Amino acid sequence: MKQTELRGHTLTAAVRPVTPTQREARAASTGGEPTLEFDDRVPYDVYTHASTLHQLQQPLSDDPGEMSFLMVSQIMELYFGLTRYELLQAQRLIRADRVWDALAPLRRAGLHLEALNAAWRGLRWMTPADFNRFRDLLGEASGFQSAMYRQLEFLLGLRDAALIRPFRRQTDVYAELRDTLAAPSLWDDVVALLARQGFDIPAEVLERDVSEEHEAHPGIEAAWVRVYADSGPENHLRMLGDALTEVAEQFGDWRWEHVKAVQRTMGAKVGSGGSAGLAWLQRSMARVVFPELWSARTSM
Repeated sequence: MKQTELRGHTLTAAVRPVTPTQREARAASTGGEPTLEFDDRVPYDVYTHASTLHQLQQPLSDDPGEMSFLMVSQIMELYFGLTRYELLQAQRLIRADRVWDALAPLRRAGLHLEALNAAWRGLRWMTPADFNRFRDLLGEASGFQSAMYRQLEFLLGLRDAALIRPFRRQTDVYAELRDTLAAPSLWDDVVALLARQGFDIPAEVLERDVSEEHEAHPGIEAAWVRVYADSGPENHLRMLGDALTEVAEQFGDWRWEHVKAVQRTMGAKVGSGGSAGLAWLQRSMARVVFPELWSARTSM
């Protein structure tokens, strides 16, 4: 049995699934009061691993503000993973030409990104003086080194092979990032879908090296202009465009919130991971997610 299957089997057995009838019978026997006695761990903890999660905050200083910084960073990591999960579901459905079904995970991804953006509010209190109280203890640790964020960027089509180099000593992480770079991005699969739907997508776009970052092409832009020309209720491609636009916009908002957070806490200081900090982030903002969805609006 695979390890993931084993974990799932163990988890299911520990949680003890019940039927609606059993729930009703239990509520009747307790007079509607919650169950207070269990043979082992509380089922909620078995399912969510909450006790484990709350042991993962190990600040390096006694400064109370560091706990906010650490926990918000961990929350963002979870949202990176959750958003990637939804986008992979959408990608699988798009490859199968199930456009309507792909809308649900894309819309969920947009909402997850909105929640991710809200996490920045938990750090809005931080000034340079606040950050400097514990920053030196972080050493070279930097959000630039988030493997899950790189996975999300690569899936959205923002690709740079050099950015996986920090993970070479983490062989499993490195292999997963390399595999993601070698596979089509979500946008690559959307463009391939347009071609299958009869739009004139040039061969050089469909046959390009997907490990390289996508460059905007007028043929793809023209296809989206045609898609949006049909405002009928059955135009699932237009709905797909809207859902993708929301994902791109929310992701862009996260990047902008990152820029503002760095401005607020560091100014133009050198980044902890060795980059130029604010200047590097500002340059990266020029790389656009799903570029033809935006440029097509000029011709609509």
